Amino acid sequence: MKKILSVLVCFVLTLSIHAQREIKAEEGFTPNVGVLVSMLNDMKNRVEYTVKDLDVESTDFLLDENANSIGTLILHLAATEKFYQVYTFEGREFNDKEKEVWGTKMSMGDEARKQFKGKPISEYLDVFTKVREKTLEYLKEKDDDWLASTPEGYRMNNHWSWYHVMEHQSSHLGQILLIKKRIP
Repeated sequence: MKKILSVLVCFVLTLSIHAQREIKAEEGFTPNVGVLVSMLNDMKNRVEYTVKDLDVESTDFLLDENANSIGTLILHLAATEKFYQVYTFEGREFNDKEKEVWGTKMSMGDEARKQFKGKPISEYLDVFTKVREKTLEYLKEKDDDWLASTPEGYRMNNHWSWYHVMEHQSSHLGQILLIKKRIP
């Protein structure tokens, strides 16, 4: 028994040491922007890892008639990030054409339950990835002063806006994990 307990303690210690991560600036960005990019990418990687092996039935699974599917939630994450691209990099909100493309993805609900089903998880992740690629392009052009700045007429600085994108993804990752556990 002591030997089994000793092996178990060593295993747990090894796991906890190897499970620790570092947050450090991604290369090619200013220091604070690079740290933000590192955190955004880590969150996206966690979302992708959680859903990458789902089949279509699991991607479309609804907990109840008012729930959103995992596929819809991935599109929602992409749409929210897209909104913050235009909000922080272009100083505006969605125009009519963008609302048409991203509106249902942002709001989810009944219309999303009708529209977003029957597709492999890879299609939803591709949308998320394309949006993230554009975010990274924009962020390469920005510096730490931009990140700390509050655009005129806005109520939050750019850093808070992108922190919100990340915590929004974290929140929905929790929802995705819950849904995934309930898939029959």
